[in-house]
Amino acid sequence: MGRSSKDKRDIYYRLAKEEGWRARSAYKLLQLNDDFDLLSGVNRVVDLCAAPGSWSQVLSRKLINERPQADDEVKIVAVDLQSMAPLPGVVQIQGDITKISTAQEIISHFKGQAADLVICDGAPDVTGLHDIDEYIQGQLLLAALNITTHILKLGGNFVAKIFRGKDVDLLYCQLRIFFPTVTICKPRSSRNSSIESFVVCQHYSPPDGFSPTMLNPLLGDPSQLKSLEGVNRMIVPFMACGDLSAYDSDQTYQLNGTDQFCRSLPPTQEPINPPYKTACLLKKTSCLASDRNEDSSRMSSS
Repeated sequence: MGRSSKDKRDIYYRLAKEEGWRARSAYKLLQLNDDFDLLSGVNRVVDLCAAPGSWSQVLSRKLINERPQADDEVKIVAVDLQSMAPLPGVVQIQGDITKISTAQEIISHFKGQAADLVICDGAPDVTGLHDIDEYIQGQLLLAALNITTHILKLGGNFVAKIFRGKDVDLLYCQLRIFFPTVTICKPRSSRNSSIESFVVCQHYSPPDGFSPTMLNPLLGDPSQLKSLEGVNRMIVPFMACGDLSAYDSDQTYQLNGTDQFCRSLPPTQEPINPPYKTACLLKKTSCLASDRNEDSSRMSSS
């Protein structure tokens, strides 16, 4: 077992660099797919909040590179406010997921058909204030769900990032309105110190008479959920993805290089001969010029 580390350059960061992924988050989708088989039989996929494109890159490799016989059938659409570097087989839309025009443009790329799968790895710029971060992430999730109701086919799946906090039960219940199966997952590549998880919603089936709208998503008052009891209060199963043979994102590992100059270092290193080392030593021994001047001034005054 390696020692624990909060170093951002963990094992998945290094693996992403070695294997050519745009970000370490690619392994999160790969591990979710291993457990839920999300990409099996999927031809039309939408990646919301896609930049920098690691999840779209996974889709491109899995659905196009590994299934060349279905190249003409596969359609991947990536949506984000920011532009990103192109990917083979991925159509990019630089748009707002809260606009109906974005949903219509997505459907146009599918030639009027609905998507088989919608994924969203979007997250706000965190402030460090957990209550605010959880609320904003909840709003982003509801915005993704809003546009998903316009573009996802019946029986399709929806995957999105969620921040698990004390008031997320209402979000679970809102998702259960549209998906009979909702599971919260924590991939091995997601650090234990992070409050992020992923919600996997399967078999899209909206209520009878439901009409999708693009109204601003609002969480409402989470305190109202406390009054619900019995079957009215949804309990969402939690699942840790990945077996114990996978790398642990909160550990450090020995390097496998054979180079004589390649050696492992502890996550935290002490300063090596810092510039102020000599000054600190002179300060302790009262050898600094300022210290001598102070001593001489005390002697003259006495």
